[in-house]
Amino acid sequence: MTRVPYGHGEIEFMVQPWFDLDVLGSAPVEPVELGSAVRQAMSDPLGGPGLAELAREVVARRPAATAVIAVTDLTRASPDDVLVPPLLAELNAGGIPDERITIVVAVGLHRATTDAEKREKLGAVADRVRVVDSDGRDPAKWADLGSIPPYDTPGFTQRLIKDADLVVATGIVEPHQYAGYSGGRKTVAIGCCGEPTITATHGMRFLEDPGVRLGRIDGNPFHETVTEIARRAGLRFCLNVVVDDRERVVAVAAGEPDAVLRRLVERASAIYTRPIAKQYDIAIAGVGAPKDVNLYQASLAATYLRFAPTPVVREGGSIIVPAQLPEGAGEGAGEQRFLAALENAASPAAVVEAARQHFAGGEQRAVMVALTLQHNQIVVAASESADVVRRAKMRVAVDVEEALDIAYEHIGRPERASVLLVRRALHTLPIVTTGVAPA
Repeated sequence: MTRVPYGHGEIEFMVQPWFDLDVLGSAPVEPVELGSAVRQAMSDPLGGPGLAELAREVVARRPAATAVIAVTDLTRASPDDVLVPPLLAELNAGGIPDERITIVVAVGLHRATTDAEKREKLGAVADRVRVVDSDGRDPAKWADLGSIPPYDTPGFTQRLIKDADLVVATGIVEPHQYAGYSGGRKTVAIGCCGEPTITATHGMRFLEDPGVRLGRIDGNPFHETVTEIARRAGLRFCLNVVVDDRERVVAVAAGEPDAVLRRLVERASAIYTRPIAKQYDIAIAGVGAPKDVNLYQASLAATYLRFAPTPVVREGGSIIVPAQLPEGAGEGAGEQRFLAALENAASPAAVVEAARQHFAGGEQRAVMVALTLQHNQIVVAASESADVVRRAKMRVAVDVEEALDIAYEHIGRPERASVLLVRRALHTLPIVTTGVAPA
């Protein structure tokens, strides 16, 4: 039996003899001891002063200085219960007490987090300092950062962040569809922004720019835009991690945001970038928690394989995504727009055309799914939300075995069919090293 991540565990499936199965994962790396790695990173900050020194600087200018720590929401596996306490200790050492520190959960246009989820994410810290969600929907809570180059993007952040004397962020550096790699600057720039910023940065002008690519930051206007938004919002210090296929932390860096990002992109690229000899007929794109909580997040697995430097699956092939989906499409405004854009359009091509005429934040995920569907079938296996999957124009399978049967039928039932299992499709960037298969 073969296994693939599913929720917080795995599901097993059997592979029929006419399938030639290859399995791909990120490069094996020993995990770090997180507590000691964080302490080491904080004691040797990259590109600038340590956090306590930054705190002392702002307190010298204004004795009642405040600080904000931006953290990711539950759709990201950032170990904030371990990352945040050392940040608080450094801020306290620099003269900013707990009562003048706020943690902002960067929800973007996702749903708000519950008090229980905040405690799950942050541990005892949730009872120590003020914790609030960002609000991308209420303009009264935003601060205007001006027009952001290169595409004159409207820059809005939370007023709470702009008004803080010192802004800090945590996050995970991993491949990202638009930013190239995620990381601390994105936690602030997108997770804590106003809706017009999300709408503009995720609109067709960015999506169709050749520089906006998975795994690429140099020459990427999305990366340049979010970096500038974070700078104008006041981001001074990041504590970021890289995780492996099992969500174990394998690298930690702290310091000036751009220096941290570049150090960890170098590390992440060496782990996640993996050569494959060919394109495949079928791919099984593993997800697992926390990303398979809803279809908005889980669908990233299919589009990451499609929009790798060379598509991992050949033209006309099939991508299988085993995903639990306990929250359906997702409960936030952006996630509901994603589902509506796919459901209400007559075809995948119509989704893309509609986005060119009018676009709202969240619909970018529908566009990426639609662009994938124009080339590959997507089958979602073993989900708890079959109706949502159908409404989103994807095929439903009760388990991975049925998904393989559906995919095999789709490609014409050849005598042999090649299948690639990517155990964690969001933590693996397959690079095809030979030619592209003919359509």
